[in-house]
Amino acid sequence: MTLHLQKGTATMSLESHYPSDCPFCRISEAYPASSGSPIPSAPDPTLVDPNAFVILSSDHILAFLDILPMTTGHVLLTTRVHHEKLSEVPIGPTAQALGYWMPLMSRALAKTLDIEDWNVVQNNGARASQVVPHVHFHFIPRYPDGRKPPSKKSKGDNFEVKSWKMFGRGQREELDEEEAVALAQNIREALKREVEALQKDTVKL
Repeated sequence: MTLHLQKGTATMSLESHYPSDCPFCRISEAYPASSGSPIPSAPDPTLVDPNAFVILSSDHILAFLDILPMTTGHVLLTTRVHHEKLSEVPIGPTAQALGYWMPLMSRALAKTLDIEDWNVVQNNGARASQVVPHVHFHFIPRYPDGRKPPSKKSKGDNFEVKSWKMFGRGQREELDEEEAVALAQNIREALKREVEALQKDTVKL
């Protein structure tokens, strides 16, 4: 039996809303937007396989750690509803939400990871290196000495893989899940502070 969602006068099947073969749609379904804050306090990473370390879960946007990060703190920001390419995102709430959350995520990452440089990359189609056919943005921190932040114990750490390599050409490693729990929590807390600061400074007209 096919279940349907009613939205205005349009009827959408759950299958089209959450394609079963799309890993980002599985994350979207497992972590619905809450009625409270769009930044969850402590989401369970085991609700999907592989585990998802969710940072943001709003009505229109999700963000989570990349499971094969190019550098520590590599975050993916994606649309909740399935759109394969950026050109397919309708002009409206989802596009507005992308514009709202992208600078806030950048600020949160910069402050959490103490970085001055990062990439925001978005690929459209296989020839453009898009692996998951669900529109998403890569936020890739760039550290002076390599893939990870300099060690607090040794400021002289020198990593073989320089973090300023061109996107798509750098080495990728599996996400360390123990580190991911703390990292995702730190980014969520920083993102909450950015939202609170924005709301405080916003003048209602």
